[in-house]
Amino acid sequence: MKNAFVSGLVVGVFSGTWLFVMHTFGYSNSGNHVYPIEYLSILIPLIGVYMGVKSYKENEKDNKLSFFEALFQSFRILVIGGIVACLAGLVYLNYVDQGNNFLGFSGRLLGGALIGVLICVAVSLALMNRASKLD
Repeated sequence: MKNAFVSGLVVGVFSGTWLFVMHTFGYSNSGNHVYPIEYLSILIPLIGVYMGVKSYKENEKDNKLSFFEALFQSFRILVIGGIVACLAGLVYLNYVDQGNNFLGFSGRLLGGALIGVLICVAVSLALMNRASKLD
């Protein structure tokens, strides 16, 4: 669980920081317009979940990891990171970008959650041990 907490905390802090960096450079999260640079934020959970599950596999599971173990670990990382990122998003909405619509922002959060689930499945498939034989 320590691995998931640390990895999730890193993902959440980087995701939350991304909101403030984008605002600093003049990109707004309001409205339906998505700037192309915003798609780079997908790399934060992708790299964080991959590195977290890889560390879990190497350090705690002796390089033996099933698909469901990897999926469960990646979901733990994603949930912890999502909680931290949501808290940062609330701070962002209440104090930095007060004119932003919470409904539009929550739609982006749900889209991010869907992408996160797809990332978890992809990372689990990439890091699981292949079966040596089929029974």
